[in-house]
Order: sequence, then C-alpha cells, then structure tokens
Amino acid sequence: MITVTHRRYVPYSHAHYAGNLVDGAYSLGLFGDVATEVCIRLDGDEGLFASYSDVQFKAPVKAGDVVEVTATVVHMGTRSRRIEFTSAVVCRGTDGSAAAVLAEPIIAVTAVGTVVVPPKS
Repeated sequence: MITVTHRRYVPYSHAHYAGNLVDGAYSLGLFGDVATEVCIRLDGDEGLFASYSDVQFKAPVKAGDVVEVTATVVHMGTRSRRIEFTSAVVCRGTDGSAAAVLAEPIIAVTAVGTVVVPPKS
C-alpha cells in the first residue's frame, strides 16, 4: 500500500490547557492533512474524510513539541481507503525556546479512519 509522513512544530498559539497542553483535535487535524496527501498520491483527488472507527489519546502533545504524523493505507475499496494514523512526539519542548530530540518517540494519538474519493471516470 502507501505510507505518508508529515512533521510539524506545535506552536505555542495552539496551547489550550494549563501546562501548554494542546487539545486532541490538533492531531486529528493533522490526520486530515496527511490523509489528503494519501488521496492525492493514490487517486489524484483530495478525497473526503468519512469516519473514524477508533481514536486513542495515549500521551499529551504540548506546545513546543515536534510531532510526526503517519498515515498508512491498510485497505482499498472501490472508492474508500481505510487508513491507520499515528501521531508521535519526536522532539519535546522544554523551557523557553529549548527543546530536546527524544531518543524514542512518544506515541500520542492513534486512529483508524476511512476516506472516500470520487468514482473513476
């Protein structure tokens, strides 16, 4: 199948909770971005997100982190693509402008979702 990966710095403007925590919707938005690239690469169209069948929030994402979001297609139907998503913290913001590259990524969010694309003409 296909795997697509994006990396993104999490800006402080996205901190939503005490301790510079970012809400879970931040990772879900990134899943939408990476799913769009999957659809473009496979079908030449942005596609549309149809549903999530599973979302697991496993660890916090904080402002100042760098996250790596991966989408792997695990099933292709005629117009649907089932995708497994992972959001992993690969760098953790520390104090002020400091950050550390993590020896092992922290898996923050996992999900399974379905996207649909237009019929082939």
